[in-house]
Amino acid sequence: MSVRTFRASLSALAIAAVAILGIAQPASAAGGNYVALGDSYSSGVGAGSYTSESGDCKRSTNAYPYLWKNANAPSSFAFVACSGATTSSVSSGQLGALSSSTTLVSLTAGGNDVGFADVMQTCVLQSEATCVSRVNTAVSQTQNSLPGRLDSLYTGIRSRAPQAHVVVLGYPRFYKLSGSCIAGLTETERGAINNASDVLNGVLAKRAANAGFTFSSVVDEFTGHELCSGDAWIHSVSIPVINSYHPKAVGQSGGYLPAFRSVA
Repeated sequence: MSVRTFRASLSALAIAAVAILGIAQPASAAGGNYVALGDSYSSGVGAGSYTSESGDCKRSTNAYPYLWKNANAPSSFAFVACSGATTSSVSSGQLGALSSSTTLVSLTAGGNDVGFADVMQTCVLQSEATCVSRVNTAVSQTQNSLPGRLDSLYTGIRSRAPQAHVVVLGYPRFYKLSGSCIAGLTETERGAINNASDVLNGVLAKRAANAGFTFSSVVDEFTGHELCSGDAWIHSVSIPVINSYHPKAVGQSGGYLPAFRSVA
């Protein structure tokens, strides 16, 4: 057998192995229909470069769904995540993008259900005691009312996209405690907010697992890049105000994208 014939035989065997064993291929080769659902952490508020068609939903070309799409070239891509979305508004306004042919879904939802924006506004503008009380109310809502809302949303997703691999992403811890900040919230307030984020992520992980979905935390990716870290990937209180406490473009590319890519 000549060297050329031998190499051709090896090549044919490799192709056959891919076909028979299902060895992972890039999405561009394997096809795939991807739908990105969720709130502002998925739409990319704070990352800039918003698409003109998205209006107040503020869908960014720097958001992790768009970055993943650019890198993997799925057969179809529906980016319907929207700033301010709750589990209810995702259910009523976004699930129409799903179908029986959807193969991949990403989602962030739950923070707005427990009043995330109001929590941060309260903590910035009012006393430490008022801040901690508001955070505790959000934690109670997370533990008591949010699980049922998530179950309802997840059931809707599964019924519309029965074959899809669904990835639920969490939220970062916002503060590095004993960090570089010399003003702003107290350590007690920062610790309470971090704890609330941990509780929220725990509920999201459990409900996702119960639904047969994959939960991917972003906490590890954002560790060392929280507020007060000296290299924050999250906006602090800023202008425009809507950017406050949302990931910067680097938080999408360095935080959310790797967390999604690792399980997608």
